Amino acid sequence: MDCKMYGELTLISGTANRPLAEEIAWYLGKRLVEAEIIVFPNENIFVRLKESVRGKDVFLIEPISRPVNDHIMELLIMIDAIRRDSAGRITAVIPYYAYGRTDKKDQPRVPITARLLADMITVAGADRVLTMDLHAGQIQGFFTIPTDELHARYILAEYYRKHPIPDLVVAAPDIGASKRARNFAVTLGTPLAIIEKRRALDGSNTKIFNLIGEVNGKNVLIVDDEVDTAGTLTNAAKYLQEKGAKNIYACVTHAVLSEPAPDRIRESPIKEILFTNTLPIPEDKMRRMGGKVKILSVADQFGEVIRRIHEGISVGALFNE
Repeated sequence: MDCKMYGELTLISGTANRPLAEEIAWYLGKRLVEAEIIVFPNENIFVRLKESVRGKDVFLIEPISRPVNDHIMELLIMIDAIRRDSAGRITAVIPYYAYGRTDKKDQPRVPITARLLADMITVAGADRVLTMDLHAGQIQGFFTIPTDELHARYILAEYYRKHPIPDLVVAAPDIGASKRARNFAVTLGTPLAIIEKRRALDGSNTKIFNLIGEVNGKNVLIVDDEVDTAGTLTNAAKYLQEKGAKNIYACVTHAVLSEPAPDRIRESPIKEILFTNTLPIPEDKMRRMGGKVKILSVADQFGEVIRRIHEGISVGALFNE
């Protein structure tokens, strides 16, 4: 469909990560349409757009950050408000997609919440979704509307091209992160190592670690999509140190940083950790990580992809995919 049918490119932000939305708007040379967002004493959320978006191509920027369930409701209510104002098209820009770990029925009598959330966003009225580094790739298929998943590795890898680390090995902190780490290693042209952990054969909760690859005497970069409590990340760093790694670095797309993640990162052997700004990091958590953190912005990448979607230009061509 001709993009001109959707009208003017229009940006709106919720409260989840306003600074990122402002950066995206700056890249596109646009201003954010203001919205009144009120939480009443009974915890109900009210949204009112301060100007009409009728017929416009609206991009609503709202990662699902803390408080997660409040921001889910804010996202859904804002989509509904935009739809009822007769927007030409609504793209939900969700840099971080919560509930990504509940992507399958891996035990009896449990939900697939990642699919439920996809259905809710669609029913609310979104015509398209734009996100980054889903925890599980199949979540993209949970949507019945067009969904673009961006990858932060292009931004993160460019940092290491400009700040090269000698004798580098890229490592996956567990088997689940192996594909992501492999792609990163290919992008940087480095060897790959994978940490495998499993329960002891006696059935206890003891974790037994195995290492696939060689890290002795090497600098190691741990790659993952998100850091929640930082248990997996910091245990992996300690294990790599035991295996003879020299300096240990990490790069992660989403800084979820549930407690006690900041303290674990500060006390870990990790020398430096890179995050993107898909999620806001409170100042107190930044301080508690002891100056180990650097943050890279994904605003330009999101801005360029938003422009391409609006103009009907291939998104994959941007990354030679």
